[in-house]
Amino acid sequence: MATTPEITADTAIPAATGTAEATNATAASAADAATRLREALDRLNNTQKLMLAAGVAAIIAILVGAYLWNKQPDYKVLFANYSEKDGGAIIAALEQANVSYRYSTGGSAILVPAAQVHDVRLRLAAQGLPRGGSVGFELMESQKFGTSQFIEQVNYQRALEGELARTIESISAVDTARVHLAIPKPSVFVREEQKPTASVLLHLFPGRGLDATQIAGITHLISSSVPQLPMSNVNIVDQDGNLISQLKNKLAEAGLDASQLKYVHEVENGIARSIEKILAPWGAGNYRVQVAADLDFSHVEQTAEVFRPNATPAEATKRSEQITESANLNQPPAVGGVPGALSNQPPVPAIAPMTQPPITPPPGEAGAPTTPVPTPPVNPNDPNRGRIDAAGVHAPLNPVSPPLTTGTSTTTNYEVDKTITYTKQAAGTVRRLTAAVVMNYHLVKDKNGVETPTPLSEDELRKVIEVVRGAMGYNEQRGDALSVANVPFALEVKADDDGIALWKDPENIARGMDILKYLVIAGILFAIYFIMLRPVLHSMFPPPPKPEGDTAEGRSHAGSHGEAGEGGAEEGEREPTELDSYAAKVEKAKEIAQTDPKVVADMIKDWMGLNG
Repeated sequence: MATTPEITADTAIPAATGTAEATNATAASAADAATRLREALDRLNNTQKLMLAAGVAAIIAILVGAYLWNKQPDYKVLFANYSEKDGGAIIAALEQANVSYRYSTGGSAILVPAAQVHDVRLRLAAQGLPRGGSVGFELMESQKFGTSQFIEQVNYQRALEGELARTIESISAVDTARVHLAIPKPSVFVREEQKPTASVLLHLFPGRGLDATQIAGITHLISSSVPQLPMSNVNIVDQDGNLISQLKNKLAEAGLDASQLKYVHEVENGIARSIEKILAPWGAGNYRVQVAADLDFSHVEQTAEVFRPNATPAEATKRSEQITESANLNQPPAVGGVPGALSNQPPVPAIAPMTQPPITPPPGEAGAPTTPVPTPPVNPNDPNRGRIDAAGVHAPLNPVSPPLTTGTSTTTNYEVDKTITYTKQAAGTVRRLTAAVVMNYHLVKDKNGVETPTPLSEDELRKVIEVVRGAMGYNEQRGDALSVANVPFALEVKADDDGIALWKDPENIARGMDILKYLVIAGILFAIYFIMLRPVLHSMFPPPPKPEGDTAEGRSHAGSHGEAGEGGAEEGEREPTELDSYAAKVEKAKEIAQTDPKVVADMIKDWMGLNG
């Protein structure tokens, strides 16, 4: 147990000695390097020393500047074209959130670091920024106690105008909008009641415009947002002062609007797609189809009333029938007298009434009885004796019966045949279709396998015409037309890229600017090195002297000797040069080992340390 510390101590002494020797060797190498650097600087004159200092300082400054430039964040636009009030609110919010910002040239935009653009926009949107220069219903949230009814009404009108302006500004073509409402006071008298009016000023983006449909949409939007505001009381003006709310669509005036044109294109495209599908087996790109549709958008309403001839009497239908019977007695005129009670007495009933016998036609005439008709006996107890009861006439007979006149009339009304037709023709019916199809030559391989464009045969063209007619719904009575042509197609040169060109892509531009930045820095560094530092470094560290065998005379002598020899000139000249150079290096190493063996020992220790 006592020998262990001794062994440990004995073994620790060489390790400590090796560490001390390594430290001394490192210090000696550093001192030797400093001595060499001092000797190299002593070889320079004042001008070269100044150039060396300037070059080193320039390189350090460029490297530090490039590092700071890369470390600095890229700033992008947060908001642009904002009002002064919104700009102040945005800056205050950015300072409160400790977000760095900058102004663009002219102060028309606020810039923030690119990595924080979307985050900052969402945070400001939560605070209602930017407000766009107008206030909305948030104005009603800050009502003060004791506000009069007039102030409340004004604030409500301002809030409604601001909300309408914000809604209109959401349209893609509108940059800014201002809405002015004139809302009259309500009145209890109907005669004095006035309708509200609205005026809108639109500032459109450069190169943008509003069509009639968008103007009508804005008009309906404002009219529906304000109670009792008719659309005729909404006036819209653009930034140039043009009244655009009364623009009339020429197509609408001609009876054709945009929806009808869209329907025509849909019909044409639908028929063209049907034809293309049926021609798909011929190969994509081997045909071209164009369809023109003539549609009728006229609204036709027709009412017709037709009377047919009457049917036969047996089949006729009676509407009404009226039968009239009459019987008249030819009474003598009333006897006149002095007006009074005596002359107004009713006539005295007959004492011995007599009934008139029926009239019988004489024998031999139509209706005459063949046998004598016996006269009925007179019944003295008959209650109807001395009275007439015929054709609805009930009257007593005079003692001397006057002649009796009877008549019967029948009126029959028959139903008349009547047909009423109401026809309303649907709009958008196809009046005529015209289709044109161009077929490409098909390729035919010969015996050698070479493809040659060949026109279609008559049978193939006939089949194409038949299938196209079936696909388009060809109607000869309607006047449809179809044209099929077979011509060779020209070779199409496809573009490499249908999108944005490489030099116009914003991402490529940004990437190119970064590359250009690094290239400029590298170019400046190379210029400083080759112009300022390289000559100075050659002066500080001159190349080692060439050996005697490597002089010009030795090379000429070796060349003449090589030419006299039997071997090749190039091989005879190259081999002695390499040997002389190696021999010179060996001699130089021997000289260094003899003059300064410590340096050689340090070098060998370094080699051993690297290998071990």
